[in-house]
Amino acid sequence: MYNTDMPSRAELPSSAKLIRSTIISAIVALVLLVTVVMPAEYAIDPTGVGRLLGLTEMGEIKQQLADEAAADEAAQLTAVPSAAEELSPEPTAPVQQTVADPEPQAEPIVATPAPAQPEWQDEVRVVLTPGEGTEYKLTMEQGAIASFHWVSEGGPVNFDTHGDGGGQSISYEKGRGVTEDEGDLTAAFTGNHGWFFRNRNNEDVTLVLRTRGNYGELKRAM
Repeated sequence: MYNTDMPSRAELPSSAKLIRSTIISAIVALVLLVTVVMPAEYAIDPTGVGRLLGLTEMGEIKQQLADEAAADEAAQLTAVPSAAEELSPEPTAPVQQTVADPEPQAEPIVATPAPAQPEWQDEVRVVLTPGEGTEYKLTMEQGAIASFHWVSEGGPVNFDTHGDGGGQSISYEKGRGVTEDEGDLTAAFTGNHGWFFRNRNNEDVTLVLRTRGNYGELKRAM
């Protein structure tokens, strides 16, 4: 004997209810994918909700770590030139020496000193422990230009120069094992533009970043 009565046909959900429930579930899943999963996992934030919730920054860090791991693996697979190729010099043809006629001496050229650069607007100094990362951003309008110079004292660092804002993101340059860099950063769009640094050494390093130019403020993102 069964202790539970079988449900009647009237108690079973209709096909219309099942279809409606399926559609609602699909819409909820799609909303979660766009507003939560994509910003947190892939730093893709088409709606801007992920940036407000702090999920897009989490996704950017995950993507940076994944890029670093892929670059480490690729570096280990790089072929090393054989010792025979390095030690076997190519034959060189004998050099024939010719005596040239003396040239008339030209007037000495007086070099004009280059104009002095303006002082740096901002300077930050931060100590990174082994494996630690940090991020500094400039608030910039589209087309604005900022000059920068940074140096890593005590060992090289990995860096990623990038920008984000208004649902947009861009990577300007990446480097591994670099001790110093300088140049001009031109904002591709209005938003935050700057650098992510990570210390992959076994010792502490001191990072010094100096900036000047057309920007609002220099701020630490993390």
